[in-house]
Amino acid sequence: MTGSYQRAFPRFVHVRPVPQQFFYGRCGDVGYAATRFEATPGATQEELVGMQDEGSATKYFRFTSAGGWTYLTSDAFPRGAHGCRDVPQIPEALAAVWGDCPLAR
Repeated sequence: MTGSYQRAFPRFVHVRPVPQQFFYGRCGDVGYAATRFEATPGATQEELVGMQDEGSATKYFRFTSAGGWTYLTSDAFPRGAHGCRDVPQIPEALAAVWGDCPLAR
């Protein structure tokens, strides 16, 4: 999943999912995940500045056995009032199970 995000945003080389901010589930044969990313040691100044905004948005991914992980989208800015339920690419039933992807405080 991190590799899928890095392919979509190649300027972010030194990133990882934020601990305690990972959601995963399946609907049929398709897996979905949601997480936020943070800079890791070795991040450049450009990456650190870029992650100030980009890192605060939840990223959404889809997994199929044929295609592996694919980056779908990020939260809107400002974030929707209903979290991941406002993201049309995430099935409503899964967003409900995820509790609308609350942000850690």
